[in-house]
Amino acid sequence: MAVKKAALACSVCGSRNYTKAVSANKSHDKRLEVNKFCKYCNQYTLHKETK
Repeated sequence: MAVKKAALACSVCGSRNYTKAVSANKSHDKRLEVNKFCKYCNQYTLHKETK
């Protein structure tokens, strides 16, 4: 089973702070959105999956 890494970017400042392992076999229409702590904004912000 192939595992691909996807970066999570802050929606406020745009910095890519986190990586997440996603399955390459499953095709999903929506990108992952998670509230995470951004050390550059110094607050919890919405992080979206980037390519």
